[in-house]
Amino acid sequence: MTGEPFEKLSIFFPMWNEEAYIKRAVGYAKVECESLLERGEILDYELIVVDDASTDSTPVLADEMAAADPRVVAVHHPVNRKLGGSMKTGFATATGDLVLYSDADLPFDMAQVSQAVRLMRLYEADVVSAYRLDRTGEGLSRAIYTFFYNVLIRRLFGVRMRDINFAFKLCRGRIFEHIELQSEGSFIDAELIIRTRKLGYDVIQFGVDYFPRTRGESTLASFGVIRTILKEMFALRKELRGITPVVGPGA
Repeated sequence: MTGEPFEKLSIFFPMWNEEAYIKRAVGYAKVECESLLERGEILDYELIVVDDASTDSTPVLADEMAAADPRVVAVHHPVNRKLGGSMKTGFATATGDLVLYSDADLPFDMAQVSQAVRLMRLYEADVVSAYRLDRTGEGLSRAIYTFFYNVLIRRLFGVRMRDINFAFKLCRGRIFEHIELQSEGSFIDAELIIRTRKLGYDVIQFGVDYFPRTRGESTLASFGVIRTILKEMFALRKELRGITPVVGPGA
């Protein structure tokens, strides 16, 4: 490793009825953070579970893990706030100078977090965003939906990103001094990148192997979710007309 270690890595997981995944997600995140700690890449870490008013045993399991490990934090929503609300809570709760979020079903190998941390340091990036190398496992309809979604983002916002809605984004905590996310729905992934780019921060990408969900069912491509995405997308486009960069080129 070259350069100073990062002070603290915060990893948070938005969760709604994830009793089948919660122990695995937090467990593998802990293993990866301990590895980073041993190598001197980070000095501390925290693992945050954002329970989005789950109706299964997720809240109980989160509290049990938090009671057993001081580095595990459980946050509970009294009412369901969907992905956007959960991510906003996660970013607000995180205290690290690095913040990563992931879905509870771990769509990527946690060992690749080390690579993202290394890339952030090497390229002095503000956000490291991953994309899926092979997306055949998610099904044809979902792949088509995501393709057109990324095309629409490029047309409306001029942001060229691969797989902009993938749940692997490592961020420097300092960017949230200037970024206040608004989306309550699944558009929040794109909103984060769009605002980051608009403000002049550096975003880089790298490819990761993709592991589709094996339990439960994703609802991110449902009609209601898509309708909310489009509503929030056009609201952001209108707002961005008044936003100017806070970081100059090459800063």
